[in-house]
Amino acid sequence: MVANHLEEEESYLTSKKGIASWLFTLDHKRIGIMYLASIMFFFLVGGLFAILLRVELWTAGDTIVKAKQYNQLFTLHGAIMVFLVIIPGIPASLGNFVLPLQLGAKDVAFPRLNLMSYYIYVIGAIVALSSLLVGAVDTGWTFYTPYSITTDGGVVVMVMAAFILGFSSILTGVNFISTVHKLRAPGMTWFRMPLFIWGIYATAIIQIMATPVLAITLLLLVIERVVKVGIFDPQLGGDPVLFQHFFWFYSHPAVYIMILPGMAVISELITTFSQKRIFGYKPIAYSSIAIAIISFLVWGHHMFVSGQSELVGMIFSALTFLVAIPSGVKMFNWAATMYQGSVSLATPMLWAMGFFLLFAIGGLTGCFLGTLSVDVHLHDTYFVVAHFHYVMVGGTFMAFMGGIFYWWPKITGKMYNEKMGVWSVILVVLGFNLTFFVQFIMGAQGMPRRYYHYLDQFQIYHQISTVGSFLLGFGFLFSIITLLVSLKYGKKAPPNPWHAATFEWTETASPPIEHNFHHQPISTKGPYEYDQIA
Repeated sequence: MVANHLEEEESYLTSKKGIASWLFTLDHKRIGIMYLASIMFFFLVGGLFAILLRVELWTAGDTIVKAKQYNQLFTLHGAIMVFLVIIPGIPASLGNFVLPLQLGAKDVAFPRLNLMSYYIYVIGAIVALSSLLVGAVDTGWTFYTPYSITTDGGVVVMVMAAFILGFSSILTGVNFISTVHKLRAPGMTWFRMPLFIWGIYATAIIQIMATPVLAITLLLLVIERVVKVGIFDPQLGGDPVLFQHFFWFYSHPAVYIMILPGMAVISELITTFSQKRIFGYKPIAYSSIAIAIISFLVWGHHMFVSGQSELVGMIFSALTFLVAIPSGVKMFNWAATMYQGSVSLATPMLWAMGFFLLFAIGGLTGCFLGTLSVDVHLHDTYFVVAHFHYVMVGGTFMAFMGGIFYWWPKITGKMYNEKMGVWSVILVVLGFNLTFFVQFIMGAQGMPRRYYHYLDQFQIYHQISTVGSFLLGFGFLFSIITLLVSLKYGKKAPPNPWHAATFEWTETASPPIEHNFHHQPISTKGPYEYDQIA
């Protein structure tokens, strides 16, 4: 357990002072915090664009912007949220901070590479925003050809930003895999690792294997746009469907780059706040690897109406249902863990309950879209928008917020106001469902996504959704305020306020010392051995 003298020694936050000590740090914890601050900044920017989109859709006609500006807002919202927030979100921030601590390591395997990956992320973000100077992109975040080859605006700049950001993702994945293989504490076998590490490890595999495909695709898009070589543009002898194959071969695994870390966080929250050994540890661990593998085989379900053969469509449909099995394994095992556990409904656990509700709806509606006949009707409608947000925001971001609230005392050494934390969850869950559930209804009635004008029959749904978006935005803002207020007024956090059983809680102070541990932790048992096992 944590010795008293660990609390008295200077933490990683105070051991070195000055802005340079942060800008040139090799400490994985400080790099994780810099990632977290950057990601939350871009989350607020992307969220602002989303609010503007919803305000525009308050009426069926023009509200605050014209059609071209609407498309530009839509593209910026999607590109920022996907490439700058959700994909790097949990691995780059919480993964960087927590993974070495859980392994019993003093740092990641390649600290300089870690810092380099952060600066590549910053450069990519700057390049993305600089596209506004050339002319805002209006292609949508998928950059579909041939429109992205022929339209005006800073498409080349935005695409190159995504290309640069891919390198940050790859380097982070390389670092995490090396760290897991080489820096585990003595006695920590593969099946003594916390499930958070299993999830981050599976995510790193996808990052390394899938991201180069996107990089090559975007590079081909730039080459075609600049040099006019026919690759995707049919007027130059290219094939636009080829771009869809390339893009979704990366972007569907990217969905699991987003959701797998979220599932990894939920595993930690469920076992800690149930004070009970995780039910089915090995099936949950294996399911993370299974999801990583299957994610490479299902990209074609985005293309059921693109002209591919019926046989190929049937194969992709079957594989789409297959990926639901390992996801279901996790959900059932989490529920079984809570059964007869000493469940505490603290703020992080409430975020996990929000994840349960929203991800279950997102996963179920994914089965609808994976069914060939149903997808023909629902394809490119608001039903897809709602499904995507239930999985990505309702799943990934709920888990991200749960992880931040869970590890906040460890990161900062401060406890937040529990009542404010609870209200932040309530506001977000209510606002989210008000925003997106009605989109299932109007999507099923035929409302196309990405449309600027719409029929009057859909106006009431859009207005409900817009009201919900304001409540959702306020909920997230209230969450951030809750955390920031704790920095000044929060009580000092004990080393292990949640009575958790993993190394970052049992072997370090809150916040940890610069080199994490005074003595090398030794793993002598599984990661979830609690005193109050039911």
